[in-house]
Amino acid sequence: MLRVALLVPLALGLVTVGVQAAPHPALPAPGEAQATIPLAALPTAPPPIGWPQLQQLVSCPALQHQVLASLGAEARVWSISVADPSGRLLADVNGLVPRIPASNQKLISTAYALDQLGPDHRLRSQLWRLGDGSFRLTGEGDPDLALPQLQRFAKLALGSGGSSGSPGTIVRLQIAEEPQQLWWPAGWQSDDRYTAYGAPITRLAVTSNAIHEAVLNPPNRLISLLQRSAAQQGGKVQVSLVSARQPLPGDALLLHEEPSASMHSLLSLANTESHNFTAEVLLRQAAGSWDLPEASQRAMVWLGEQGLPMQGVRVADGSGLDRANRLTSRLLAGLLLRMDHHPYSRNYLASMAVAGRRGTLRNLFRGSSLEGRFLGKTGTISGVRSISGVLLTGQGPRYVSAVSNGAYDPNSTIGAVLQAAQNTALCP
Repeated sequence: MLRVALLVPLALGLVTVGVQAAPHPALPAPGEAQATIPLAALPTAPPPIGWPQLQQLVSCPALQHQVLASLGAEARVWSISVADPSGRLLADVNGLVPRIPASNQKLISTAYALDQLGPDHRLRSQLWRLGDGSFRLTGEGDPDLALPQLQRFAKLALGSGGSSGSPGTIVRLQIAEEPQQLWWPAGWQSDDRYTAYGAPITRLAVTSNAIHEAVLNPPNRLISLLQRSAAQQGGKVQVSLVSARQPLPGDALLLHEEPSASMHSLLSLANTESHNFTAEVLLRQAAGSWDLPEASQRAMVWLGEQGLPMQGVRVADGSGLDRANRLTSRLLAGLLLRMDHHPYSRNYLASMAVAGRRGTLRNLFRGSSLEGRFLGKTGTISGVRSISGVLLTGQGPRYVSAVSNGAYDPNSTIGAVLQAAQNTALCP
Protein backbone atom coordinates (compact mmCIF):
# COMPACT_ATOMS: atom_id res chain seq x y z
CA MET A 1 0.00 0.00 0.00
CA LEU A 2 1.45 3.32 -1.07
CA ARG A 3 1.56 6.05 1.56
CA VAL A 4 2.48 9.68 1.10
CA ALA A 5 4.14 10.50 4.41
CA LEU A 6 4.44 14.27 4.31
CA LEU A 7 4.24 14.27 8.09
CA VAL A 8 5.66 11.64 10.41
CA PRO A 9 2.49 9.80 11.47
CA LEU A 10 2.00 9.01 15.13
CA ALA A 11 0.52 5.69 16.17
CA LEU A 12 -2.99 5.82 17.53
CA GLY A 13 -3.33 5.91 21.29
CA LEU A 14 0.21 5.48 22.61
CA VAL A 15 3.67 6.36 21.33
CA THR A 16 6.87 4.69 22.45
CA VAL A 17 9.72 7.14 22.98
CA GLY A 18 13.38 6.01 22.84
CA VAL A 19 15.88 6.90 25.51
CA GLN A 20 18.14 8.72 23.02
CA ALA A 21 15.61 11.53 22.55
CA ALA A 22 16.42 15.00 23.80
CA PRO A 23 15.38 15.68 27.44
CA HIS A 24 11.69 16.48 27.81
CA PRO A 25 9.60 16.81 30.98
CA ALA A 26 7.35 13.94 29.88
CA LEU A 27 10.16 11.65 28.72
CA PRO A 28 12.52 9.37 30.69
CA ALA A 29 15.97 10.59 31.57
CA PRO A 30 18.95 9.06 29.70
CA GLY A 31 19.55 5.53 30.82
CA GLU A 32 15.96 4.89 31.88
CA ALA A 33 13.70 2.37 30.12
CA GLN A 34 11.51 3.42 27.24
CA ALA A 35 8.31 5.19 28.26
CA THR A 36 4.87 4.98 26.76
CA ILE A 37 3.05 8.30 26.82
CA PRO A 38 -0.41 9.31 25.58
CA LEU A 39 -0.68 10.77 22.11
CA ALA A 40 -2.50 13.80 23.52
CA ALA A 41 0.60 14.73 25.54
CA LEU A 42 2.71 15.28 22.45
CA PRO A 43 2.91 18.63 20.68
CA THR A 44 1.23 19.02 17.30
CA ALA A 45 3.54 18.09 14.44
CA PRO A 46 4.69 21.07 12.35
CA PRO A 47 3.54 21.34 8.73
CA PRO A 48 5.94 20.30 5.96
CA ILE A 49 8.31 22.99 4.77
CA GLY A 50 6.84 24.99 1.92
CA TRP A 51 3.23 24.01 2.64
CA PRO A 52 1.12 27.11 3.40
CA GLN A 53 -1.23 26.94 6.36
CA LEU A 54 -4.57 28.69 6.53
CA GLN A 55 -4.28 31.98 8.40
CA GLN A 56 -6.62 32.80 11.29
CA LEU A 57 -7.44 36.44 10.56
CA VAL A 58 -9.49 37.79 7.65
CA SER A 59 -7.28 39.78 5.28
CA CYS A 60 -9.75 41.04 2.66
CA PRO A 61 -12.34 43.39 4.21
CA ALA A 62 -13.99 44.13 0.85
CA LEU A 63 -14.79 40.44 0.19
CA GLN A 64 -15.82 39.97 3.81
CA HIS A 65 -18.34 42.80 3.36
CA GLN A 66 -19.69 41.24 0.14
CA VAL A 67 -20.09 37.82 1.77
CA LEU A 68 -21.95 39.28 4.73
CA ALA A 69 -24.21 41.22 2.38
CA SER A 70 -25.00 37.99 0.50
CA LEU A 71 -26.02 36.27 3.74
CA GLY A 72 -28.21 39.09 4.98
CA ALA A 73 -30.32 38.15 8.00
CA GLU A 74 -29.41 34.48 7.67
CA ALA A 75 -25.75 34.86 8.68
CA ARG A 76 -26.24 32.86 11.88
CA VAL A 77 -27.16 29.64 9.99
CA TRP A 78 -24.16 29.84 7.66
CA SER A 79 -20.47 28.99 7.89
CA ILE A 80 -18.40 30.35 4.99
CA SER A 81 -14.65 30.49 4.46
CA VAL A 82 -12.64 31.67 1.45
CA ALA A 83 -8.86 31.27 1.12
CA ASP A 84 -6.17 31.74 -1.53
CA PRO A 85 -3.14 29.55 -2.40
CA SER A 86 -0.84 31.39 0.00
CA GLY A 87 -3.15 30.57 2.91
CA ARG A 88 -4.68 34.03 3.27
CA LEU A 89 -8.14 33.85 4.82
CA LEU A 90 -9.92 36.26 2.48
CA ALA A 91 -13.35 36.00 4.10
CA ASP A 92 -14.80 34.08 7.01
CA VAL A 93 -18.24 34.00 8.62
CA ASN A 94 -18.72 31.55 11.50
CA GLY A 95 -15.81 29.62 10.06
CA LEU A 96 -15.13 27.73 13.28
CA VAL A 97 -18.77 26.88 14.06
CA PRO A 98 -19.22 23.10 13.67
CA ARG A 99 -22.16 22.19 11.43
CA ILE A 100 -23.68 19.08 9.87
CA PRO A 101 -21.85 18.88 6.52
CA ALA A 102 -23.99 16.31 4.63
CA SER A 103 -21.98 14.96 1.67
CA ASN A 104 -19.20 17.50 2.06
CA GLN A 105 -17.96 14.81 4.44
CA LYS A 106 -16.82 12.93 1.32
CA LEU A 107 -14.11 15.53 0.75
CA ILE A 108 -12.39 14.10 3.82
CA SER A 109 -12.85 10.43 2.89
CA THR A 110 -11.54 10.91 -0.63
CA ALA A 111 -8.57 13.06 0.42
CA TYR A 112 -7.63 10.57 3.11
CA ALA A 113 -7.91 7.63 0.72
CA LEU A 114 -5.88 9.32 -1.99
CA ASP A 115 -3.14 10.26 0.46
CA GLN A 116 -2.96 6.83 2.12
CA LEU A 117 -3.57 4.53 -0.84
CA GLY A 118 -2.26 6.48 -3.83
CA PRO A 119 -3.80 7.07 -7.27
CA ASP A 120 -3.05 3.56 -8.59
CA HIS A 121 -4.80 1.64 -5.85
CA ARG A 122 -7.64 -0.74 -6.72
CA LEU A 123 -10.00 -2.64 -4.45
CA ARG A 124 -9.69 -6.42 -4.71
CA SER A 125 -12.19 -9.26 -4.66
CA GLN A 126 -10.28 -12.53 -4.32
CA LEU A 127 -10.93 -16.26 -4.56
CA TRP A 128 -8.71 -18.42 -2.34
CA ARG A 129 -8.23 -22.20 -2.36
CA LEU A 130 -7.81 -23.60 1.15
CA GLY A 131 -5.77 -26.62 2.13
CA ASP A 132 -8.83 -28.80 2.73
CA GLY A 133 -10.01 -28.29 -0.86
CA SER A 134 -12.67 -25.68 -0.09
CA PHE A 135 -12.63 -22.06 -1.25
CA ARG A 136 -13.04 -18.64 0.34
CA LEU A 137 -14.21 -15.43 -1.34
CA THR A 138 -12.94 -12.18 0.19
CA GLY A 139 -13.52 -8.57 -0.79
CA GLU A 140 -12.70 -4.94 -0.07
CA GLY A 141 -16.02 -3.35 -1.03
CA ASP A 142 -15.68 -2.94 -4.81
CA PRO A 143 -18.75 -0.83 -5.69
CA ASP A 144 -18.85 -2.27 -9.22
CA LEU A 145 -18.76 -5.96 -8.30
CA ALA A 146 -21.36 -7.61 -10.52
CA LEU A 147 -22.57 -10.86 -12.07
CA PRO A 148 -19.71 -11.32 -14.60
CA GLN A 149 -17.15 -11.39 -11.80
CA LEU A 150 -19.26 -13.86 -9.82
CA GLN A 151 -19.53 -16.12 -12.86
CA ARG A 152 -15.75 -16.19 -13.19
CA PHE A 153 -15.36 -17.02 -9.50
CA ALA A 154 -17.90 -19.84 -9.79
CA LYS A 155 -16.24 -21.22 -12.92
CA LEU A 156 -12.81 -21.30 -11.30
CA ALA A 157 -14.13 -22.84 -8.10
CA LEU A 158 -15.82 -25.59 -10.10
CA GLY A 159 -12.56 -26.27 -11.88
CA SER A 160 -13.71 -25.29 -15.37
CA GLY A 161 -10.82 -22.98 -16.05
CA GLY A 162 -8.02 -25.50 -16.29
CA SER A 163 -8.50 -27.58 -13.14
CA SER A 164 -9.85 -31.10 -12.84
CA GLY A 165 -13.52 -30.27 -12.40
CA SER A 166 -16.32 -31.80 -14.43
CA PRO A 167 -20.11 -31.43 -14.80
CA GLY A 168 -21.81 -32.30 -11.53
CA THR A 169 -18.90 -31.07 -9.41
CA ILE A 170 -19.83 -29.91 -5.91
CA VAL A 171 -17.52 -27.47 -4.14
CA ARG A 172 -17.58 -25.84 -0.73
CA LEU A 173 -17.23 -22.06 -0.76
CA GLN A 174 -16.98 -19.64 2.15
CA ILE A 175 -17.81 -15.97 1.76
CA ALA A 176 -16.02 -13.69 4.22
CA GLU A 177 -18.22 -10.85 5.39
CA GLU A 178 -18.63 -8.29 8.16
CA PRO A 179 -21.21 -9.02 10.90
CA GLN A 180 -24.71 -7.76 10.18
CA GLN A 181 -24.72 -5.22 13.02
CA LEU A 182 -21.89 -3.36 11.24
CA TRP A 183 -23.47 -3.15 7.79
CA TRP A 184 -24.86 0.33 8.46
CA PRO A 185 -23.18 3.15 10.39
CA ALA A 186 -24.95 3.44 13.73
CA GLY A 187 -26.10 7.00 13.08
CA TRP A 188 -27.88 6.32 9.78
CA GLN A 189 -31.61 6.81 10.18
CA SER A 190 -33.79 3.74 9.73
CA ASP A 191 -35.73 5.21 6.80
CA ASP A 192 -32.50 5.86 4.88
CA ARG A 193 -31.42 2.23 5.20
CA TYR A 194 -34.16 1.07 2.82
CA THR A 195 -33.05 3.40 0.02
CA ALA A 196 -30.39 2.82 -2.63
CA TYR A 197 -28.32 5.69 -1.21
CA GLY A 198 -28.45 4.08 2.25
CA ALA A 199 -27.57 0.52 1.19
CA PRO A 200 -25.56 -1.58 3.67
CA ILE A 201 -21.76 -1.38 3.57
CA THR A 202 -20.33 -4.86 3.03
CA ARG A 203 -17.10 -6.26 1.62
CA LEU A 204 -18.79 -8.30 -1.12
CA ALA A 205 -21.47 -5.98 -2.48
CA VAL A 206 -23.00 -6.89 -5.82
CA THR A 207 -23.93 -3.58 -7.57
CA SER A 208 -23.17 -1.73 -4.31
CA ASN A 209 -25.97 -3.63 -2.53
CA ALA A 210 -28.61 -1.65 -4.38
CA ILE A 211 -31.05 -2.32 -7.19
CA HIS A 212 -33.89 0.21 -7.14
CA GLU A 213 -33.75 0.16 -3.36
CA ALA A 214 -31.28 -1.23 -0.84
CA VAL A 215 -30.56 -4.95 -0.75
CA LEU A 216 -31.19 -5.59 2.93
CA ASN A 217 -29.40 -8.96 3.14
CA PRO A 218 -26.41 -8.85 0.77
CA PRO A 219 -24.94 -12.27 1.69
CA ASN A 220 -28.22 -14.02 0.84
CA ARG A 221 -28.30 -12.33 -2.55
CA LEU A 222 -24.64 -13.20 -3.16
CA ILE A 223 -25.21 -16.85 -2.24
CA SER A 224 -28.17 -17.06 -4.61
CA LEU A 225 -26.21 -15.53 -7.50
CA LEU A 226 -23.20 -17.80 -6.92
CA GLN A 227 -25.39 -20.91 -6.81
CA ARG A 228 -27.19 -19.85 -9.97
CA SER A 229 -23.87 -19.22 -11.75
CA ALA A 230 -22.59 -22.64 -10.70
CA ALA A 231 -25.78 -24.36 -11.85
CA GLN A 232 -25.49 -22.72 -15.27
CA GLN A 233 -22.08 -24.39 -15.57
CA GLY A 234 -23.37 -27.80 -14.51
CA GLY A 235 -22.04 -27.71 -10.95
CA LYS A 236 -23.09 -26.86 -7.43
CA VAL A 237 -21.61 -24.75 -4.65
CA GLN A 238 -22.33 -25.24 -0.98
CA VAL A 239 -21.92 -21.75 0.45
CA SER A 240 -21.29 -20.79 4.07
CA LEU A 241 -20.60 -17.48 5.81
CA VAL A 242 -17.46 -16.77 7.80
CA SER A 243 -16.34 -13.61 9.54
CA ALA A 244 -14.15 -11.30 7.49
CA ARG A 245 -12.21 -10.78 10.73
CA GLN A 246 -11.14 -14.45 10.60
CA PRO A 247 -7.63 -14.71 9.11
CA LEU A 248 -7.02 -16.88 6.09
CA PRO A 249 -5.35 -20.20 6.88
CA GLY A 250 -1.63 -20.31 6.31
CA ASP A 251 -2.08 -22.79 3.47
CA ALA A 252 -4.49 -20.54 1.52
CA LEU A 253 -3.57 -20.07 -2.15
CA LEU A 254 -4.80 -17.08 -4.16
CA LEU A 255 -6.58 -18.54 -7.16
CA HIS A 256 -8.04 -15.45 -8.82
CA GLU A 257 -8.42 -11.71 -8.25
CA GLU A 258 -10.91 -9.23 -9.68
CA PRO A 259 -9.65 -5.63 -9.32
CA SER A 260 -11.98 -2.65 -9.05
CA ALA A 261 -11.95 0.37 -11.31
CA SER A 262 -9.05 2.79 -10.82
CA MET A 263 -8.76 5.12 -7.86
CA HIS A 264 -9.65 7.97 -10.23
CA SER A 265 -12.99 6.30 -10.93
CA LEU A 266 -13.61 5.57 -7.25
CA LEU A 267 -12.85 9.16 -6.24
CA SER A 268 -15.08 10.50 -9.01
CA LEU A 269 -17.90 8.18 -8.03
CA ALA A 270 -17.71 9.50 -4.46
CA ASN A 271 -17.21 13.21 -5.25
CA THR A 272 -18.79 13.83 -8.65
CA GLU A 273 -21.79 11.52 -8.18
CA SER A 274 -21.85 11.60 -4.35
CA HIS A 275 -22.02 7.81 -4.04
CA ASN A 276 -22.34 7.00 -0.35
CA PHE A 277 -21.27 3.36 -0.55
CA THR A 278 -17.98 4.21 -2.30
CA ALA A 279 -17.14 6.97 0.18
CA GLU A 280 -17.71 4.61 3.10
CA VAL A 281 -15.47 1.95 1.57
CA LEU A 282 -12.72 4.50 0.83
CA LEU A 283 -12.70 5.64 4.46
CA ARG A 284 -12.36 2.07 5.72
CA GLN A 285 -9.68 1.10 3.23
CA ALA A 286 -7.65 4.25 3.88
CA ALA A 287 -7.76 3.58 7.62
CA GLY A 288 -6.91 -0.10 7.18
CA SER A 289 -9.91 -1.03 9.32
CA TRP A 290 -13.54 -1.94 8.69
CA ASP A 291 -14.35 -1.03 12.27
CA LEU A 292 -16.03 2.34 11.63
CA PRO A 293 -15.26 4.02 14.99
CA GLU A 294 -11.60 3.09 14.59
CA ALA A 295 -11.52 4.21 10.94
CA SER A 296 -13.16 7.51 11.89
CA GLN A 297 -10.63 8.09 14.66
CA ARG A 298 -7.73 7.42 12.31
CA ALA A 299 -9.20 9.91 9.83
CA MET A 300 -9.39 12.48 12.63
CA VAL A 301 -5.73 11.89 13.49
CA TRP A 302 -4.82 12.32 9.82
CA LEU A 303 -6.71 15.61 9.61
CA GLY A 304 -4.87 16.86 12.67
CA GLU A 305 -1.55 15.87 11.10
CA GLN A 306 -2.36 18.17 8.20
CA GLY A 307 -2.39 21.16 10.56
CA LEU A 308 -6.11 21.79 10.06
CA PRO A 309 -8.34 23.48 12.68
CA MET A 310 -10.00 20.62 14.57
CA GLN A 311 -12.17 22.50 17.06
CA GLY A 312 -15.57 20.83 17.21
CA VAL A 313 -14.82 18.51 14.29
CA ARG A 314 -16.26 14.99 14.37
CA VAL A 315 -15.96 12.26 11.76
CA ALA A 316 -18.85 9.82 12.30
CA ASP A 317 -18.94 8.15 8.88
CA GLY A 318 -17.37 8.41 5.42
CA SER A 319 -20.31 9.68 3.40
CA GLY A 320 -22.06 12.38 5.43
CA LEU A 321 -25.35 10.53 5.86
CA ASP A 322 -24.79 10.36 9.63
CA ARG A 323 -26.07 13.55 11.27
CA ALA A 324 -23.48 13.19 14.02
CA ASN A 325 -20.78 14.46 11.63
CA ARG A 326 -19.52 17.94 12.42
CA LEU A 327 -17.22 19.99 10.19
CA THR A 328 -16.35 23.66 9.95
CA SER A 329 -16.06 25.69 6.78
CA ARG A 330 -12.55 26.71 7.83
CA LEU A 331 -11.48 23.07 8.07
CA LEU A 332 -12.93 22.34 4.62
CA ALA A 333 -11.27 25.38 3.04
CA GLY A 334 -8.01 24.39 4.71
CA LEU A 335 -8.34 20.82 3.45
CA LEU A 336 -8.89 22.05 -0.11
CA LEU A 337 -5.82 24.28 0.23
CA ARG A 338 -3.83 21.36 1.63
CA MET A 339 -4.87 18.99 -1.15
CA ASP A 340 -4.06 21.54 -3.86
CA HIS A 341 -0.45 21.40 -2.62
CA HIS A 342 -0.47 17.60 -2.38
CA PRO A 343 1.57 15.47 -4.82
CA TYR A 344 -1.74 13.99 -6.02
CA SER A 345 -3.54 17.33 -6.28
CA ARG A 346 -4.58 16.79 -9.89
CA ASN A 347 -6.20 13.48 -9.04
CA TYR A 348 -8.16 15.11 -6.22
CA LEU A 349 -9.33 18.09 -8.26
CA ALA A 350 -10.30 15.88 -11.21
CA SER A 351 -12.68 13.93 -8.96
CA MET A 352 -14.94 16.96 -8.37
CA ALA A 353 -18.25 17.89 -9.93
CA VAL A 354 -18.11 20.92 -12.28
CA ALA A 355 -20.54 23.83 -12.10
CA GLY A 356 -23.04 23.74 -14.96
CA ARG A 357 -21.40 20.71 -16.57
CA ARG A 358 -20.80 17.55 -14.54
CA GLY A 359 -22.06 15.54 -11.61
CA THR A 360 -24.17 16.97 -8.84
CA LEU A 361 -23.24 20.52 -9.96
CA ARG A 362 -24.30 20.03 -13.59
CA ASN A 363 -27.59 21.90 -13.13
CA LEU A 364 -26.22 24.66 -10.92
CA PHE A 365 -24.85 28.05 -12.04
CA ARG A 366 -25.29 27.13 -15.69
CA GLY A 367 -24.88 30.16 -17.96
CA SER A 368 -23.22 32.20 -15.22
CA SER A 369 -19.58 33.22 -14.82
CA LEU A 370 -19.20 30.16 -12.56
CA GLU A 371 -19.95 27.60 -15.26
CA GLY A 372 -16.87 25.44 -15.79
CA ARG A 373 -14.94 27.58 -13.30
CA PHE A 374 -15.99 25.99 -10.03
CA LEU A 375 -15.06 22.40 -9.17
CA GLY A 376 -16.56 21.14 -5.98
CA LYS A 377 -18.64 18.84 -3.83
CA THR A 378 -22.28 19.31 -2.92
CA GLY A 379 -24.08 18.08 0.17
CA THR A 380 -27.79 17.80 0.88
CA ILE A 381 -29.86 16.24 3.63
CA SER A 382 -32.97 17.63 5.26
CA GLY A 383 -32.22 21.16 6.48
CA VAL A 384 -28.59 21.02 5.32
CA ARG A 385 -26.98 22.41 2.17
CA SER A 386 -23.24 22.58 1.63
CA ILE A 387 -21.03 23.29 -1.35
CA SER A 388 -17.25 23.40 -1.08
CA GLY A 389 -14.58 23.38 -3.74
CA VAL A 390 -12.03 25.21 -5.83
CA LEU A 391 -12.97 28.38 -7.72
CA LEU A 392 -10.74 29.13 -10.69
CA THR A 393 -9.98 32.83 -11.18
CA GLY A 394 -7.63 34.92 -13.30
CA GLN A 395 -5.33 35.28 -10.28
CA GLY A 396 -5.27 31.66 -9.23
CA PRO A 397 -7.63 29.41 -7.32
CA ARG A 398 -9.84 30.32 -4.39
CA TYR A 399 -10.79 27.64 -1.86
CA VAL A 400 -14.39 28.15 -0.83
CA SER A 401 -16.54 26.29 1.68
CA ALA A 402 -20.16 27.18 2.38
CA VAL A 403 -22.21 25.10 4.85
CA SER A 404 -25.75 26.00 5.90
CA ASN A 405 -27.93 24.36 8.50
CA GLY A 406 -31.37 25.91 8.01
CA ALA A 407 -31.01 28.41 5.13
CA TYR A 408 -34.08 29.29 3.04
CA ASP A 409 -32.59 29.50 -0.49
CA PRO A 410 -29.02 28.19 -0.07
CA ASN A 411 -28.13 27.69 -3.74
CA SER A 412 -28.74 31.34 -4.58
CA THR A 413 -26.73 32.45 -1.56
CA ILE A 414 -23.82 30.19 -2.43
CA GLY A 415 -23.88 31.43 -6.02
CA ALA A 416 -23.65 35.03 -4.79
CA VAL A 417 -20.76 34.16 -2.48
CA LEU A 418 -18.87 32.38 -5.26
CA GLN A 419 -19.32 35.27 -7.68
CA ALA A 420 -18.08 37.68 -5.02
CA ALA A 421 -15.01 35.49 -4.47
CA GLN A 422 -14.51 35.42 -8.24
CA ASN A 423 -14.00 39.20 -8.24
CA THR A 424 -10.26 39.29 -7.64
CA ALA A 425 -10.24 43.09 -7.63
CA LEU A 426 -11.71 42.94 -4.12
CA CYS A 427 -8.56 41.28 -2.74
CA PRO A 428 -5.39 42.81 -4.20
